[in-house]
Amino acid sequence: MGRDEDYAAGVPALEVLDPAPVGVAVTLGPDHRLIYANHAYRSMFGDVPLGVPIREAFGDAGDRESFHRFDQVRETGEPVVVVESPAGPLTTTAGQERFFTFSLSRAAFPHVEHGVMVMCLEVTEEVTTARRIRALAEDRTRILRRYASLVRVSGQLIWVNSVDGSLVEPIPEWEGLTGQTWEEYRGDGWLAAIHPDDRQGFEESFARARREVPAVWEHVYRLRTIDDGYRHFVSRGVPVMENDRVVEWVGTCTDIEDWWQRQRRRELLTRAAQAMGSRESLEETMTALAELIVPDLADGCGVHLVSDLVQGPVGEPSLVVQRVASAAGPTLPRMPPVDAERLPSPTGAFVEAIRHARPVLRTFPPGSPPEDVGPAGTLAWLRACDANGLAILPVTIDGTVTAVVTAATCGERPPVGRSDVDLLLETFEQAQDMLRNVMALQRARRFAVAVQHSLLAEPPHVPGLELAVRYRPSPSAAEVGGDWYDAFVLPDGAVVLVIGDVAGHDLRAAVAMGRLRNMLRGLAVDRWEPPGEILDRLNKATRTLYGDDTATCVLARVERHGDGHELHYAVAGHPPPLLVTEDARCRFLDSAAGPLLGLPYPGPYVSAREPLPPHSTLLLYTDGLVERRGEDFGDGQARLCGTAAAQARAPLDEFCDRLLSGMPLSEADDVALIALRLPGG
Repeated sequence: MGRDEDYAAGVPALEVLDPAPVGVAVTLGPDHRLIYANHAYRSMFGDVPLGVPIREAFGDAGDRESFHRFDQVRETGEPVVVVESPAGPLTTTAGQERFFTFSLSRAAFPHVEHGVMVMCLEVTEEVTTARRIRALAEDRTRILRRYASLVRVSGQLIWVNSVDGSLVEPIPEWEGLTGQTWEEYRGDGWLAAIHPDDRQGFEESFARARREVPAVWEHVYRLRTIDDGYRHFVSRGVPVMENDRVVEWVGTCTDIEDWWQRQRRRELLTRAAQAMGSRESLEETMTALAELIVPDLADGCGVHLVSDLVQGPVGEPSLVVQRVASAAGPTLPRMPPVDAERLPSPTGAFVEAIRHARPVLRTFPPGSPPEDVGPAGTLAWLRACDANGLAILPVTIDGTVTAVVTAATCGERPPVGRSDVDLLLETFEQAQDMLRNVMALQRARRFAVAVQHSLLAEPPHVPGLELAVRYRPSPSAAEVGGDWYDAFVLPDGAVVLVIGDVAGHDLRAAVAMGRLRNMLRGLAVDRWEPPGEILDRLNKATRTLYGDDTATCVLARVERHGDGHELHYAVAGHPPPLLVTEDARCRFLDSAAGPLLGLPYPGPYVSAREPLPPHSTLLLYTDGLVERRGEDFGDGQARLCGTAAAQARAPLDEFCDRLLSGMPLSEADDVALIALRLPGG
């Protein structure tokens, strides 16, 4: 056995760190012999020699301080963390402007000397971005200094305010603009003409200017006019100084309504294009649209999909709609997605908008909408939020109304006007191709989900035990994936639970999943043997018959043990099962870890036993439940523990549903889970 093999003897397999999203390297012994570097580390720094001390491996690329840190961490056991360093330990960054955040911690292994583990994350992009922001701030400061030398006050109205913000001179045009007389608008009376929603922001902005005394103060707000209701104005002001002391403020008030409307139109269309272009699922796209509408154009928005005409209870054709997205103002409740609803009447404003493919506007007393303006869920929201108006906007694709957007106004806000409806229509008209593609993807996704569900088994009914399963397809993938679960009862009465994930996200993965599922069923029923030995036989069969397939899997037997139950399980490269006790304690069962299926492995796979306390919950899941791009896998596991602990005593179906709704699930991966609830003692 060579010297590097001597150092590695007894060290657990480090290949499990290969897929880690951060760079990882490990050394052993007082001379810090490098024994491991994962894929992320090599992708950042290239191939590094293994089996030699780091001083020989890195030589001039290292530095005295880095080598000293290795000695310090190994001797004291105290970890070292360095943030945004221009170079990290065991790095070769000569000639490149690169930055890293890294940590060194002591690694203790059985039967060998202590080592040091290096975890390294490149933060070059973040550091360079911060530098650019500082440079932009300096440029902006120079521009403001130049601007300070100019007097830029132009517009229709000129005002003079005292140091405390009171208007001290009449504005000849003010009465003609707002209808206020000098007696009404002198002092701070002119603030009454500002829109109620903008008044506080205006006062805070002007008060801050009086405290900080900028070279030029500017603020945009809505002003009530005699003829046109509220219009957008901008006030610009400068301090008048005497002996380095502000004696008054002078400025202008300019009508910018036409400019503001053009800017709003341009910004809304741009944001709509960006929002739709970055999302693939129908629900995400429609939610992005709803959130664009609120609060700029409305206080609440719902998006409904429209089904084909169906026969009503008495033979009359009726419409079925389903709300798939919503948005609401910050102080209002959000309308949740609902199941399909049949519109109670074949006529009315909502149906009229769909049948004639044209917008419909309705106004009504606050909180008293007519029964015909929407489905029951929309009506309930309009009543609860004191809505005063509703715009019903049909979305037409290829001549067919496929969705309906409802935009509601509440409180003192005026109802949506024709100009805003035209803007909304223009928004959807420019997005026709995007929406058409999203609708096509949605149809493909629904088909994929149907195929996936046809390959998954319903859990058996087992007296005394509760079983629940869930499957959530990836929101961004149209094809079927390789996640699967299975549950069945063996002749000896043991309940078998299986969770697995075949590599890939396409039809081939689904076919491989079906093969593995069926082979595993046959092997488990063929004879009694520990789960690890069954996985060993499954691995050999997979490599022999389907050499290119790889997969992860958990195989578990729930067996009677005295008056209770015991878990007998084995794991092949899969996230460990989670045990949640009745008193909300959580623990991952990681005593039977083994490598992926489909890889050369002499075996056998390890099996382990675990008692299952009364009223506890056993959870098997795929990595889509805990894995997030750019996040440490352990963070996802910690989040799962917290969410599961909070639901430890919830009914099992609620437990599963709240896990799916309470966890930030992966956008690029499916999620499958199977949960078992034990009876009382």
